[in-house]
Amino acid sequence: MGELLSKESKIQNVLECRGLRKAFGRVQALDGLDLAVAPGRIHGFLGPNGAGKTTAIRAVLGQLRLDGGEIRVFGLDPLRDIADVHRRLAYVPGDTALWPNLTGGECIDLLVRLRGSQDAVRRDELVERFELDPTRRIRGYSKGNRQKVALIAAFACRAELLLLDEPTSGLDPVMEERFLRTVREERDRGATVLLSTHIMSEVEALCDSVTIVKDGRTAYSGTLAGLRERASARIRIREGDGALRAFDVPHSQADRTLAELLAQGASVFGVDRSMERIFLGFYEEEEG
Repeated sequence: MGELLSKESKIQNVLECRGLRKAFGRVQALDGLDLAVAPGRIHGFLGPNGAGKTTAIRAVLGQLRLDGGEIRVFGLDPLRDIADVHRRLAYVPGDTALWPNLTGGECIDLLVRLRGSQDAVRRDELVERFELDPTRRIRGYSKGNRQKVALIAAFACRAELLLLDEPTSGLDPVMEERFLRTVREERDRGATVLLSTHIMSEVEALCDSVTIVKDGRTAYSGTLAGLRERASARIRIREGDGALRAFDVPHSQADRTLAELLAQGASVFGVDRSMERIFLGFYEEEEG
């Protein structure tokens, strides 16, 4: 692992949230949320729209005051020590608002300077990787190109913590693959990443651990392997009359069940063990 980990060796978690509570009128956006992200890890932050993920990230950034709970980023309070915290992190939202009259290159340079550090070689490498024309003005960019500006600025500043909230919104599949590659590079140099996403393939490709949020609370926090053990796989078989039948079994029992079905001569049509199925199965289990 890279040069950053030695700096944070005395901090057990780069980011830690305990018992976060926040209401907007009658809506309880956060209801006791816990979150811990260890140094040098890529941690997935999952949940449906309205679960409280973006509210939690805003609180981590010091953009709102909580009704209860505690946040520490690098051991610091993001409200009291906001300047020190922001010098060490980079944030990419899913809907990036930029200065329309600046060029893409000017926006990148401004965002990087605001964080207090620059890596010109890395910046140019990322501009080429993400195929961005830095001479065009922001007002002429598509959503995907605006997202590229935010990503390049975040990756070019060599931040210790990356907060990525739906970061591939607007990117095509080729650019999504380049995003995955770049996040892995950041992890390999020792950066810590919190990845909030709806794209389960990103979670499976990148994340060491995940936290699932439901109704403002932590529904699960742990490894992907642990999540698979708690979730179900869906097996589809074709019955004698040609009808398809689907049923769920615990993920840990899927291989044994499949072997038994095949031994009995069943025609297995498919087995769904995807992250999407695991995620949905977990939510169905919680609701059941």
